[in-house]
Amino acid sequence: MQRRRVYSEVIFLLTVLSAGFFASICPADEGGWKTLFDGKSLDGWDGNPAIWSVQDGAITGKTTADVKIDRNTFLIWRGGDVDNFELELEYRIVGGNSGIQYRSFELPGSGWGIGGYQGDFEAGERYSGILYGEQFRGILADRGESTELIRKDGKFEKKVLGSVGDSAEIQKKIKKEDWNTYRIVADGFKFQHFINGVQTMECVDNDEQQRRSVGRLAFQVHTGPPMTVQFRNVRLKKLAAPKKVALVAGRPSHGYGAHEHRAGCMLLAEALNAAGLGIEATVYTNGWPEDESVLDHADTIVIYSDGGNGHPFNSHLDRLKQLQSRGTGLVCIHYGVEVPKGASGDAFLNWTGGYFETDWSVNPHWTADFKSFPDHPITRGVGPFRVNDEWYYHMRFADGDNVVTSILKDLPPKNTLVKDDGTLARPDGPHSNNAAVRAAVLERKEAQTVAWARERLDAGRGFGFTGAHFHWNWGNREFRKLVLNAITWTAHADVPENGVKSRDLSLADLQANQDFPVPGDFNGARIQAMLDEWNAASARSKNAK
Repeated sequence: MQRRRVYSEVIFLLTVLSAGFFASICPADEGGWKTLFDGKSLDGWDGNPAIWSVQDGAITGKTTADVKIDRNTFLIWRGGDVDNFELELEYRIVGGNSGIQYRSFELPGSGWGIGGYQGDFEAGERYSGILYGEQFRGILADRGESTELIRKDGKFEKKVLGSVGDSAEIQKKIKKEDWNTYRIVADGFKFQHFINGVQTMECVDNDEQQRRSVGRLAFQVHTGPPMTVQFRNVRLKKLAAPKKVALVAGRPSHGYGAHEHRAGCMLLAEALNAAGLGIEATVYTNGWPEDESVLDHADTIVIYSDGGNGHPFNSHLDRLKQLQSRGTGLVCIHYGVEVPKGASGDAFLNWTGGYFETDWSVNPHWTADFKSFPDHPITRGVGPFRVNDEWYYHMRFADGDNVVTSILKDLPPKNTLVKDDGTLARPDGPHSNNAAVRAAVLERKEAQTVAWARERLDAGRGFGFTGAHFHWNWGNREFRKLVLNAITWTAHADVPENGVKSRDLSLADLQANQDFPVPGDFNGARIQAMLDEWNAASARSKNAK
């Protein structure tokens, strides 16, 4: 019996090779790859049998003068939905156009109708390699484009961010009426297409209203003149599930350009989703998600809000303890590091290793100059930077050796506590001044930690960051990178060697989504000059290395 089975397999292999079909003979799941087409049947696939068949060892879709269709039809893979994946296949097309649908949806009452993301290709020379939204917003990235999809004022908008190559040059690499290799990578909400090893487009879908995280895989035959399309060597590799980041933005607070919790969280989420790190970041407003069950799936929670007695976490401590005990990360930004002494303070000491304690910590505005950093994933790729902010300091930290890693520290200037004549710059009070902080800074001259990290025994990770009073500071590359690195680290995602990359932010980017209208005396030129100065300083630092 065993000999007969081996003999049959050899005969089959020789048959398909003689037909010119180099079937994938790797076992399923070797290297994470799964073969979706057996080279001889449409098992696992579902489509119009008048259109789809297997010919010459390839999936074949065909229309003729006699066999016509009045709407696009699809061959749907019934092996399960796809979410984060890498797909490789070979295709050949003669006449017409076709595509590869992914994370797509079936159109009700349409037979084999599909809508969603599509890796396009054709017999012509215009559309091969683009990202098309079949029944789904149209062209999402043209050939050669790097795009971002957003929703602005309730309307869909495609923003062209740059280029991945020249469309005409890409077309020259595509073989006409011959076999080509198509590769699609869908990682989080970042999509990339490649034909014959050449990248054809890149798109980040930040349109939270319509973007899709999971759906059908299918092949298309298009309406129009007779055409033939073939697919072979179809294989899929599932990528790791995205790390989910829940950014909780507090309510509107201080006025234009300060404590812009929602706008700041949106900038961070956009950068994380575009970084290609397998991170899916979502912003929840008004201090707590309406449906708090979304936090069950979060790998880390970011809180950027007003704090103290009004901190939104004060009333959710039991729920947060449940989440933190699972190893969920926690990032606290600016006023979000301050909670009352007692239950909330003790919880923060455990979760992040430190917090702003009234009558101990202080909140002056000063310019901190960060020149050196510890060897930690959060500091990867971060260069020296100097930023004026409301840098809280003299935090209350948890006791014990190696409990907290100081990420950012500097010695605050004397004038944050006393004037030149020795009188108090601000009177003693719950946030302003106290004898303990004066002893630490003025007498012992202890550099103060304003950003810190902690790894917990439950495998959870915490990060506290006291900056970000001024919304404009997110425009500083190094400032922003450090926080993006920290969020990535607390989510247990890998921080790249050079840190989390993000695009430079313009003045318009920073003005978007703020809670308050632009005041009449707003000086945009001052902010732009500050951005230019920061970018120049980052460039000098990079060149110095």
